[in-house]
Amino acid sequence: MNQNFRRYRKDILTTYKTLEQALKLIYNAVQGEKEDELFYSYLISVAPTQAEKDIITSIRDDEKKHNQMFREIYKFFTGQDISVSQDVNFEKPSSYKQGLKDALFGELSAVERYRDIRAGLPIEYYRDMVFEILTDELKHADKYNYLLNLNG
Repeated sequence: MNQNFRRYRKDILTTYKTLEQALKLIYNAVQGEKEDELFYSYLISVAPTQAEKDIITSIRDDEKKHNQMFREIYKFFTGQDISVSQDVNFEKPSSYKQGLKDALFGELSAVERYRDIRAGLPIEYYRDMVFEILTDELKHADKYNYLLNLNG
């Protein structure tokens, strides 16, 4: 075994973010569930073509899967379910194109938050789940860029 590796092995086996930080970020991500649902429903309803509706629907379905994965992670570490308020005020974007822009930057922002979640999880199984979510978010950003290009 490499001597440098032995010296730093203990540090490598720990996370550089805390589990508490990760759990708080997960809790906050799940809290936005209802607003996200209303946002995706709006985008789907105003998308000009069936192909665009299908793309946004696939993103929405991924987001529902992510929400369930985050709930599973949270419950594993805390033993608690996350309850979400159904009383949410949703502000419609000024246009479909603005909604796409908001969605694109929302996905990129999520990548940064989810990266911190992944960094705080001490179990590889759950880090791998968050890695799947992260790569989906990057894929979503690409899809929103595509839709923005279509709607020039």
